[in-house]
Amino acid sequence: MNKQDFMKDLQRIYDELQTRQAELNSYYDLLDKEKGHKKAESILTFFLTTMNIPRDDEGYMAGLTRLVGLREDALEEVMKKQGFDERKIQHKKEVAYGFVSHFHTERHEALLQWIEEEQLLTPFYRSLIYGVHYVGQYMTLWQSAWTHQIINTINPELSNMFEGDDTKVLDMLKEKNLLDHNPEGNVGDRCYSVLQKDDEGDYRSVAYAEAFPKPVKAVTTALSQLIKRLEIEVDEVFGQKEEWIAYLSALEEAFAHTVTDELIGKWAEVDRKWMAVKTPLQIGHPLEYYEDHYRKAVALEWDLRIVNPNLQEGSSTRENIKGFASLMAEGFGVDAQKTMATNLTQVDETQLYIGQPILYYGAEFNGLFSAQVVPNDETVSVELGKKIFAYADFVMESKKSKPIMKLSVETMGEDFVKAQRHLIDTNPELWQEIYDISTVGHEYGHILWLDSDTESKMNGTGQFKNIEEFKATSGGLMAFFHNEREELKEHVVNDVVARAVGLMAWREVGEVLPYYCEGLIHLDILFGSGVVTYDSEIKIDYSKYDVMKEAYISAYKDLASSYLQKVDASEYLGQYAVKNEGFYLPKNEKIKSFVEHYYARYKEIGQQTVSL
Repeated sequence: MNKQDFMKDLQRIYDELQTRQAELNSYYDLLDKEKGHKKAESILTFFLTTMNIPRDDEGYMAGLTRLVGLREDALEEVMKKQGFDERKIQHKKEVAYGFVSHFHTERHEALLQWIEEEQLLTPFYRSLIYGVHYVGQYMTLWQSAWTHQIINTINPELSNMFEGDDTKVLDMLKEKNLLDHNPEGNVGDRCYSVLQKDDEGDYRSVAYAEAFPKPVKAVTTALSQLIKRLEIEVDEVFGQKEEWIAYLSALEEAFAHTVTDELIGKWAEVDRKWMAVKTPLQIGHPLEYYEDHYRKAVALEWDLRIVNPNLQEGSSTRENIKGFASLMAEGFGVDAQKTMATNLTQVDETQLYIGQPILYYGAEFNGLFSAQVVPNDETVSVELGKKIFAYADFVMESKKSKPIMKLSVETMGEDFVKAQRHLIDTNPELWQEIYDISTVGHEYGHILWLDSDTESKMNGTGQFKNIEEFKATSGGLMAFFHNEREELKEHVVNDVVARAVGLMAWREVGEVLPYYCEGLIHLDILFGSGVVTYDSEIKIDYSKYDVMKEAYISAYKDLASSYLQKVDASEYLGQYAVKNEGFYLPKNEKIKSFVEHYYARYKEIGQQTVSL
């Protein structure tokens, strides 16, 4: 098969994936009394009955958010309203995970069967796809034990030891040498290990392979079998057989490794081998570490991503990012220019893949991202750049299919909500441009102002991620400000405002706390500049655009300076938010009043829908 025929097959798979995703998104029709959806009603009735959650509109919405959107937060909110205690909620979340993972795994298997029947792609890539699925099933079986040990057992213990003082927890972890070290011998910015108690009741750090021997053995065996299968095939299209095998072999070795202080080095080698794989099918392996607030234990991600052959060109965001960042670095002096020169080389070397997930497992049954820039290992990124994955089609179709939420209409106003929905329905090309500015720009924004030790030095109080997401989104905005298009200004404002307000619902969802904190900083700038006011409804004054722009530039310069000096992240966050009874809230009383009101309404009506 030649490359042209391969890409035709790939487009067929992509189109089939779109069709199947549209069928899944149609489950939201269950909430429309005029449409209904018998299949969805049958599945959701069984699911909610199993969960002991009422089969009313709120229950159905929360169930659909979990089953279709893969997000847990809505379901957890409904369980709290039902009076479930923390232990029962944990148990029910585990039941939900099993239900959702089984449901989506069956969908994966149906797609794989279709690919086989149609004999699409080549034997090499069909073998790769089946192998990813095989490994993924074992990652999914492992996920529950990982969550139980780290999220539900160890982290609450650590928090209780120091009455919720994160700084004291982190100090103890460093003092007792309970964090993984990088190859240079310094404390790393993430861990591939777990804490366990010894016979004396003291914590010790053990590798995943030691903490979860059976699941890890199953994963490494499946990887070994995939490697053996690929060894007898030929990659006649891309000639990347050796790169694929080297990558999968590095994965097998890293998963099986048991010396904790060598784990970051082993996984850096995985990322190096992965960066050499440049085909339109890409595997996602353990890369992110949002769930574990204290040790940043890397989550059990496993998925296969497919590009949309029709969407790989046309973005100007990369050049805009380079333009504004190099100009700003000049203002900071020689050292900043050296850091930025490295960052901009990474930007140039970054591989951009626009498409969507085709298969996903493990931690990803608890939520798929809309875009991602990886690897997180900055040493590898300095050498080889990064990969950006953007799921534009996936996100757009999801937004189109979801019902209109009562809270959105109450907060943003009916006209605003209708206009946003109208944009997606009638002008998808324009929506894609906004997505490119905001979401792809966000991912490029992550790359800037970073050295190899920036995160570890700025994370002394555990707050680095809580400013990093704002840095990313505001970096995308800075790129737009650098090369503005008049006709897009109001759309960009709308996007930022809607994002900032919507993130306020995530106050109590630990793994997405960085996004909630991002939203707090946005709201300070938006209210402070006068672009946003609130009096029973959010009002946007587009005439204040230039004031807002200058406020963002000022806030971003301050942030970039913090990164260059590697100041603890709590100092920047502390300008905008304070921790109160375990939660961050705005320092500005007017904004705090809005945020508290919004969250109270979210708890009351957050799962209610309306028809417009």
